[in-house]
Amino acid sequence: MIEAMVFRDAVALLGTELQPFLCEKIVVEKGVFSEIQPVRPVSEVAGCGLVLVPGLCNAHTHVGDSPLQDGTDGLTLEEGFFRPHGYKYRELGKMSEAVQLPHLVEQLSFMVRTGTTMHIDFREQGVEGAKLLKKASAAAGIKSLILSQFQDSPLTEEQLLEDQAALREEVQSEFERMLDVADGFSESTMNDLTSVAWKWIQWATKRKGKLRAIHCLENEGYRNRSLEIAGKGDLQRAIELYDPHLIVHLTVANDEEIELLASSGKVAVLNPRANANLGLPLPPVAKLMKAGVPLLLGTDNVMLNAPNMLAELDFTYKLAKSQFGDARGPSSTSILKMATTNLSHVLPGIGEVGIGEGKTADFFVVDFRNPRIAYTRNLVASLVTRLYPEDVVLTVREGKVLYRNAAFESYS
Repeated sequence: MIEAMVFRDAVALLGTELQPFLCEKIVVEKGVFSEIQPVRPVSEVAGCGLVLVPGLCNAHTHVGDSPLQDGTDGLTLEEGFFRPHGYKYRELGKMSEAVQLPHLVEQLSFMVRTGTTMHIDFREQGVEGAKLLKKASAAAGIKSLILSQFQDSPLTEEQLLEDQAALREEVQSEFERMLDVADGFSESTMNDLTSVAWKWIQWATKRKGKLRAIHCLENEGYRNRSLEIAGKGDLQRAIELYDPHLIVHLTVANDEEIELLASSGKVAVLNPRANANLGLPLPPVAKLMKAGVPLLLGTDNVMLNAPNMLAELDFTYKLAKSQFGDARGPSSTSILKMATTNLSHVLPGIGEVGIGEGKTADFFVVDFRNPRIAYTRNLVASLVTRLYPEDVVLTVREGKVLYRNAAFESYS
């Protein structure tokens, strides 16, 4: 149920720049922020207990493997995650929907409890996988943008190496059925389909107004395999053949590839905790930021990580600081934008993301009465580096309360 809410003498991060303001009054009704009365900008909590933050977006998840937590520990990327013989695909193939569904609901509910109101999921298992995630997201209340992939590899190894084959008619029909359920498409790598197939998929998704995403440069093998097949790296082929909205990982992107990405205007999604867990290089956050690439953050597979964007923000901020090698850069606000207002760069028609009059009421509330964080001298830095799940006391999506805890109830 959509509730009317009034917050008095609270701090809110306003606008696309996430500027903290002490607000005399914030009113939420009919799913939007209907009235905001800012008093002055602040850097501390200004004696107030509640801080309103735009809802977080986890821009890269694989929640389908929720029942397999840490099952890939000690396995390589190829052994754990590649179709058809990787651990993930073997184990998911053994599970019924009845077994998978409660695991999906629990992980999505955990996202809500940690301030996430939207995620973008790269969903395995074809049409049925997309349908199952829709059921789970309806139960948890979170917004799930679902990017499907084929249930089985549609091309043989020989066809992939020759790079000439088109998708068979029955595969094209399966693709159309996926797009009837899902919000878009993403295969694992550019090496999973031929150039002809990628061009057709670009056309088919554009015709239906669907999102496109792809993993690129997660390790050197992605680039090397693409060079072997087509004489071009996987990032270059993605931009030329597929025109994706989102390009994920980029852990081994070199300077030339970063320049190519920046000039293309494409949005990159970084997943540094997952990369670290797999023993991969960490993404070049500093170089990507300096090049002006729009960045989002994700937690990747539940099999690897808890889908906790608070932890991802903390890790990314410290990684970026280390790579910049400069105490003055980057700002904590620039990192928080990767999980909030940068979303405006990628989703067609979504408009400005953030807290402001007339904007959709997607937000979470942090209780800064806790002595562990109450004495912050830099509110945004503390939001990025010091929050635990229990600090989130309320999560709201489109004006509907998805989660509230006892600490929030103690406010009048």
